[in-house]
Amino acid sequence: MINRLMIATAAVVLTAPLAMAGPIDSACVRSDRGARNAQLCGCIQQVADRTLSRSDQRRAASFFRDPHQAQEVRMSKSNADNAFWARYRNFATTAEAYCAR
Repeated sequence: MINRLMIATAAVVLTAPLAMAGPIDSACVRSDRGARNAQLCGCIQQVADRTLSRSDQRRAASFFRDPHQAQEVRMSKSNADNAFWARYRNFATTAEAYCAR
């Protein structure tokens, strides 16, 4: 009986998808608000996975630690910053709509 239970448990563990927190989820959970709502942080990460590259996610996650950095990027005259900001705004708008439900 124990062997069957161990085999069944191992099968479930080995076939279940790995849940790995992304950079947005990690930053969100560590933030003041995120600590109270891990489910929301996970939802926001799902949207990030669909709308931002991993590099963009790391950059956006830094805004949780330093919100002023977001303002600097938004006001930047750099074409690269402007392109990132357009992607970031799309992510934020999508996350707001998708995760508000």
